[in-house]
This record gives sequence, structure tokens and C-alpha cells, in this order.
Amino acid sequence: MAGRIFSPGKLLLTSEYVVLDGALALALPTKWGQEFFYEEIEDGRSLISWTAMHKCVPWLQAEIDYRHGKVLSTNLPDSAAFILKVLLQIKETSGAQLQKDSSYSLTTNLQFPPDYGLGSSSTLMNNLAEWAETDPFVLNEICLGGSGYDIAVAKARKAVLYQNLGSERKTETLKYNPVFKNELIFIHLNQKQNSRDGIKLYREKTASSSFISEFSELTHQIVQAYNLQDFSDLMAFHEEKLSDFLGMETVKQKHFSDCPVFVKSLGAWGGDFVMSTKFPGYENYFWAKGFSTVFDWKGLIL
Repeated sequence: MAGRIFSPGKLLLTSEYVVLDGALALALPTKWGQEFFYEEIEDGRSLISWTAMHKCVPWLQAEIDYRHGKVLSTNLPDSAAFILKVLLQIKETSGAQLQKDSSYSLTTNLQFPPDYGLGSSSTLMNNLAEWAETDPFVLNEICLGGSGYDIAVAKARKAVLYQNLGSERKTETLKYNPVFKNELIFIHLNQKQNSRDGIKLYREKTASSSFISEFSELTHQIVQAYNLQDFSDLMAFHEEKLSDFLGMETVKQKHFSDCPVFVKSLGAWGGDFVMSTKFPGYENYFWAKGFSTVFDWKGLIL
């Protein structure tokens, strides 16, 4: 049996960090994601031939004995050890895969640069879980942790309103198609932000229930914003409110203090993508600041 699975990447528009404590968050799928190709070989050897590619160029290769939990050969031991950990977890929880001593040829292909922060790990977790017919949220929680919003986007393949309430996760899919979408732009900050560092900083603070509720309400207001000015004002307010809580300067204060429009972090502060809106000469403005990777809505959002 052979096949292909695809999960899109993600961008978190609202409630970064606060989503960890149950705030409602809005997240969008990206056109780029990760492909997963699988083939089962009924040979009784319990071997996995794993190839990970980036834009169809191999970067990780490993041969794994999943019956005995061993990496037999690889070019990147640390990465292969992580893959083994995930596969052994799948073996424990899946009733469909890694149960019959078959061998498998498994290949991944990441379509976007790893430093884009669009979800190289979450798309992998969702693809593997779909292949194994197991719960992607549980697999991700055990192997990586986090709020799970990225898994929700990968699983739904649509925009989602997501809330992690601890005992339950709520995911509502929606067709987020604001009339001003063609005015929005996404700028890459030329570096990958380690979300764990940001989470550590956030965890050093104490978010009150009213603070969490305010971000849920902000998310509702942002989804319901019907013109660009209201949307921009809400995004700027969101950024300032979280800046005050974290004790960190906003991305606009840090890089774009003279920008005539809002600039908002998407996800972990300090790297990956930010959102803004078009203004006269915006491309030259961001290029002059050293940020030449600028996408409009149709170029990035699924």
C-alpha cells in the first residue's frame, strides 16, 4: 500500500503565547506545507527507510529497526533519534501501522524554508498521525508539546479558531476571507525564532483569567473586522497589550519605528513572519530595512 498525505503550514494571527492558557486564537493555513509519501513492503523485516527532503533535496536519511527500537544507519544521528522516538510512540498508539513487521519506505518533503517558522514539526506530526490513524494532538503533545493550534490548522487544512482548555480542545473551521485581504502583507524577519524561548519568557509571567479573556475577545473582534482601519487598530492594540505584559518592545519599535502602518508579530516574537499592510513604496521600505522576503495574501495563504 502506498500513498501521499499533505499538511499545510500555519500562521498564528492572534493570541500568541496566550493561546497556551486557553485564549481563543485565529490561525491561517499557508499554501506551502509538508508532503508525506509512504509505501508498505510486507517482508517481515520491520525496517523503515526514512528520507527527509527540503524542496525535493534530501537532507536526512536513516534506516530504522522499529521492532528493536534502533537506528541502524543515518547521516544525522540527533534528527534520526527524534524520528525513532516518534515512530515508537506511533507503534504504541496506532492500530494500523508498525504492527505487522512489515517494512516501510517513508519520505517527507518540506516545501518551505525551515527558517520560515511555518510548521515543519507540526506538519510532520499531522502527516504521521494521519498515516498511522492516531490522534495528532496526542502525538504532538508527547513528542513536542505546545498549545496544538498548529496541529489544528494542519488537520483542518483551513483557517481555524482554536482554544486549548486543558481538558478539551475546541477547533472551529472558518472561511476567513476579509474584504481587505489583498491589502495585507507578510514580511519574513530573516531568522527562525525558537518558540520555546518565548514560551519560557511568557511562563515567567502570570496571566490572569481576565487577561486571557481579553485576548479571546480581541480575536472575535479581529475576525469580525469589516474594514482595514478597524483591523489595523485592533492588531496594533493586540501588539501593544502583549508587549506590556511580556516587557518586550514590539517588532515595530525594534525594526520599523518609522513605518506608517501597523506591524504585528505572528507567533513567537523576534523572528519568523510579521504582518503589515500595503502603503506607497512599501516594498522599497522593507527592502531598505534588509527584509526582502515580502508576500501578499494570495502568495502565501491557502
